[in-house]
Amino acid sequence: MPLTSYQQNVFINCPFDEPFRTILEAIVFTVHDCGFVARSALEADDSSQVRIEKIYGIIEECGFGIHDISRTELDTATALPRFNMPLELGIFLGAKRFGGPKQKRKNCLILDRERYRYQQYCSDIAGQDIRAHRDDPEAAIRVVRDWLRNGTARSGVRMPGVSKIQERYRTFRADLPVMCDELGLDPDDLIFNDYTTAIASWQQANAW
Repeated sequence: MPLTSYQQNVFINCPFDEPFRTILEAIVFTVHDCGFVARSALEADDSSQVRIEKIYGIIEECGFGIHDISRTELDTATALPRFNMPLELGIFLGAKRFGGPKQKRKNCLILDRERYRYQQYCSDIAGQDIRAHRDDPEAAIRVVRDWLRNGTARSGVRMPGVSKIQERYRTFRADLPVMCDELGLDPDDLIFNDYTTAIASWQQANAW
């Protein structure tokens, strides 16, 4: 049974800074390599739109959501923590709890560096199955792939196994500089849409 666009859309709620980049890029690749579409607040840049309204709209369109809550460090400039990721997780859970029938079918994956670390700073979500990526891209690939597979088990969706996606990601990373050179892009300075376009182009030439 083919998935609707709502069932294919995966909201990515993760840190967007350089320290998290390797994990974010592995997550986005895995989402696409499993046949889904990664959605993010980074996909649109419209100064006329209030950012939170943009996030509401993307969450409404996504049946799945990946929420990384590992960023608990204090900002070096303000000495304050960043709360965007927990806020967006709360919006996603609120949509699932209070939304209509389609919204109630939402499925989310909550990630942290260590599986039970969240209990020290976000205990209200105790009892939910938090998964750990250990700051390791290949571990992130495993948890994202297996979560998507379990979330679509009854729909007949096919996807590669963990080892296959990990192997494909390593190949993609090796091919990326050449691809970017052909496209006139800097592989170390790709915006979200450039990166997803590169993934799509690579997948066309490397179907599994």
